[in-house]
Amino acid sequence: MLDFVVIGAAQAGLSISYYLKRLHKDFLLVDKEEEIGYSWLNRWDSLKLFTPSEFNKLPGMDFPAPKGHYPSKYEVAEYFKSYVKKFDFPIKLNTLVTKVEKKGGRFLITHENGVLEAKGVIVGTGPFHIPYTPPFSKNISGDIWQTHSNYYKNPRQLQEGPALVVGDGDSGFQILDEISKGGRKTYFSGNTAVKTLPQKIFGKTLWWWFTITGFLSISRDTWLGKRVMHNRQPVIGTDVKGILKRPNVTAVGFTNDAHDKIIETEKQALSEVKNIVWATGYRPNFTWIEGLELQKDGYPKHRRGVSAMDGLYFIGLPWLHTRGSATLGGIKKDARYLADYIKEKQVAKC
Repeated sequence: MLDFVVIGAAQAGLSISYYLKRLHKDFLLVDKEEEIGYSWLNRWDSLKLFTPSEFNKLPGMDFPAPKGHYPSKYEVAEYFKSYVKKFDFPIKLNTLVTKVEKKGGRFLITHENGVLEAKGVIVGTGPFHIPYTPPFSKNISGDIWQTHSNYYKNPRQLQEGPALVVGDGDSGFQILDEISKGGRKTYFSGNTAVKTLPQKIFGKTLWWWFTITGFLSISRDTWLGKRVMHNRQPVIGTDVKGILKRPNVTAVGFTNDAHDKIIETEKQALSEVKNIVWATGYRPNFTWIEGLELQKDGYPKHRRGVSAMDGLYFIGLPWLHTRGSATLGGIKKDARYLADYIKEKQVAKC
């Protein structure tokens, strides 16, 4: 029987695997995809991080790029592959976990090809589980091409004609920028008054300022942390105002409903739309873990990644402990905490 099964081989699973190996634990890292880095490669082609390379390192290995470089999704995936090779993690790909249950003091991890047994489980599947689109999207004519931002790659996917981009987060505005650059008539649905932050302030990167001010280390348990956690995250590094001023871009407010070829928005009913990209976020899914207690937002109840179920841990969740918990460079602090917790727990049993 294994000491641990780590579910998810992106930054969360890789970070905790680094520390499990240092603790000489017998563990297996599993992932549903066919290659390391797929969760990044699956995003749109032009995606780049808004954090420079010096802030993107996992524990034990620097990101192989010059200081100030903003990596592409391909560079992140290659970094993950090199990381796995360097530390020689035991890993099993093409392994979709469908159920986790605890029986008789051990965990049974059911996947498509069998069952694994372990003393503990660490879930590092991240925050992006089920792509969300509003229910009325099913009422839209099949003549209109629709996709979620999770599956959007580039403008070549779109058919001829006007496009509608729905969503006012980083993804929504980046995709709006890309689609509208070529002059295509593009409608934007969402809040146009979002807060924005540049990637550099007074010659220093935004993440440099975040680091020296301690912003990324604010705990969710503090008054300030609770306030920041519930505030809307600003759009980083995108010229929102400039994009919305393009003559081929029309802001139509929020999308309220749709019937066949008519998309009803706050400002007008759209009848000429041929393409829709839904940058409308994700919903968490942890229903495959038997007996897990969830919060109102659908995420697990935990204390810094330690759940109420003895031996079950989480890493990589948004605000697991701080604002930096789900970031590529910030996740190592949570991994180190969990490793120390596991080590102390082992000592206490001796």
